[in-house]
Amino acid sequence: GMYYISYFIPCQDFATVLSIIGNLLVLIMAFKKSSRMKPPELLSVNLAVTDLGAAVTMYPLAVASAWSHHWLGGDVTCLYYGLAGFFFGVASIMNLTILAVVRFVVSLNLQSPSEKISWKKVKMLCICIWLYALVWALFPVLGWGRYGPEPFGLSCSLAWGEMKHEGFSFVISMFSLNLVMPSVIIICCYFGITIKLYFTYKNSMNNSSRIPNIIKLHRRLLVIAVLISVGFIGCWAPYGLISLWSIFRDSETIPPEVSLLPCMFAKSSTVYNPLIYYIFSQSFKREVKQLQGMCSGFNACRVSNSINDNSIYMVTADIKPTIAARSTLQEIMESKTVTLG
Repeated sequence: GMYYISYFIPCQDFATVLSIIGNLLVLIMAFKKSSRMKPPELLSVNLAVTDLGAAVTMYPLAVASAWSHHWLGGDVTCLYYGLAGFFFGVASIMNLTILAVVRFVVSLNLQSPSEKISWKKVKMLCICIWLYALVWALFPVLGWGRYGPEPFGLSCSLAWGEMKHEGFSFVISMFSLNLVMPSVIIICCYFGITIKLYFTYKNSMNNSSRIPNIIKLHRRLLVIAVLISVGFIGCWAPYGLISLWSIFRDSETIPPEVSLLPCMFAKSSTVYNPLIYYIFSQSFKREVKQLQGMCSGFNACRVSNSINDNSIYMVTADIKPTIAARSTLQEIMESKTVTLG
């Protein structure tokens, strides 16, 4: 067991640092362009807040416990840690679900340049996400479900083994409403967007040469959004499966090393989103490099005002074809300079 623990600590430290730096960068970029932000982009900022919240509230305690080889602070910190993990986890997956729905609504009106979703609606959605997550996180405190230690006693989450009898209804409800339903909605929405993009592209080939530029932008945003969703579901699915196993079968039949992996997977979910932004979004890369330049004391280059800046946030409200055409041209030029450089 000790071998796995000693392997677990550096992984967790590394994930924490990556998660905090990455999500902070996303929030800094958002703050820098807040005057030009479109309402749906607030959901992506909200997503970064949930990821950062999870990293800041949970990791220090888990890492300290891992270094001292036992859980610090007893039942009180165990309850706090389990509650924080569940709260931010539910908030994160709900954020992704609503993002998928909003993107689906936006993609239904691809050619129209007007805003589809108001600031008021998006703010209401964000508040609803946090309230929904809070209600679920409080259920185990109020007696429906229970928080308890994870394998090796190095962190706390829902006490799956103990909920075999009294908390069974909680587990089934939690899985269907917070894992299965969101996953189905996310998959359906992105499948719908893909079909819509395909038909729009097909029709536009006959009509005009401008529309494919919008489609090109949307396609990149779609790739980022799908990757983030797949990454998240992929992170939490092993955790869900092991947890269900410990309810329907006996948790003793799972080797501790195997049961530790899903915990690590789930905890690393907060690292993926900024990494995916960085890999796929040119404007995010550009602004990160610019920030590095500022930190090094160099003269930072001008913040680009191009439409591509929106791609850092996955959800773009729609863009007039002419602007999109111009930005795509700029994008092609940028990609050339990137390959040359």
